[in-house]
Amino acid sequence: MIAFVSGPVAALAPTTAVVEVGGVGMAVQCTPNTLSTLRIGQQAKLATSLVVREDSLTLYGFLDDDERQVFELLQTASGVGPRLAQAMLAVHTPDALRIAVAGGDEKSLTAVPGIGKKGAQKLLLELKDRLGAPQGTGARLAAQRSAPGPAPWSEQLHTALVGLGYAPREAEDAVTAVTPQAEATADPNVGALLKAALQTLNRAR
Repeated sequence: MIAFVSGPVAALAPTTAVVEVGGVGMAVQCTPNTLSTLRIGQQAKLATSLVVREDSLTLYGFLDDDERQVFELLQTASGVGPRLAQAMLAVHTPDALRIAVAGGDEKSLTAVPGIGKKGAQKLLLELKDRLGAPQGTGARLAAQRSAPGPAPWSEQLHTALVGLGYAPREAEDAVTAVTPQAEATADPNVGALLKAALQTLNRAR
């Protein structure tokens, strides 16, 4: 198993970071929140989880070991594959997921694209005894995710939403909807804005 990758960031795409490791470019699938903390040319260290399929080997990257562990635990629930687990971590921090599961919060889970009311109810039952108690990492991750990026927050958010499967027009509307929230602070938190934008999109559908 590849536990982590460390090296300069060679390229960034809406869903992928390429990290140079020993002269080899490792393509790592990441959430928009994780991607927003990376800068091309700068050093990065990502905890990773290798997902093996008959026709592919996919490496998923995370801010830390806790996020990777939750990613892997989420997949122990029936119907949850790596993409849905990653989408859950795109919307919620590990501690937010633990709190939602412990409190039976269906609404928080249905904010994730691909999870409906029945799916949320099933996940709450299956994950109740698997995720454990909050680890106190929410504030630290929020601080990491609010680091200023090379692109305006609106561009980062639009790219993140398109990467999650929304149409460009839907992404534009969601960015417009959260603009007042973003402009209320000098340093917009892209992770928080992504969550608000996804809630807006869910209400619109």
